[in-house]
Amino acid sequence: MPATLPPAPAVNNTYSYGVRAGDTLHIAGMVAFAADGSIVGEGDITAQVDQALRNMAEVVAAAGGSMDDIVATTTYLVDVADAPVVSAARARWFTGPVKPTHTVAGVAALGRPQFLVEIEATAYLG
Repeated sequence: MPATLPPAPAVNNTYSYGVRAGDTLHIAGMVAFAADGSIVGEGDITAQVDQALRNMAEVVAAAGGSMDDIVATTTYLVDVADAPVVSAARARWFTGPVKPTHTVAGVAALGRPQFLVEIEATAYLG
């Protein structure tokens, strides 16, 4: 559990931000939580995507990896018209020679009405 992520959402909803099974790290859907539990970028998809990816980087780092170790992502968007914003953010965050796979799904809602995006991932830490 990275210190930069709020513990309450995971504790209250009975999940882990990341679970390592052998060389595979399964990362829960990351949203725009700040360390204090507040929501970053309410109404701002660019800020929310960057915060979600920042949180993902913290989970991977806590497991001893980096964003270059991410092999697959699934992005859930309340408005699929925001997909280009996600693609631009991915270009900033995934800079290694091999980019992770990417699936985008449009959803009616996420865990809180303020969330515009949620991104889950799998990393290989071998």
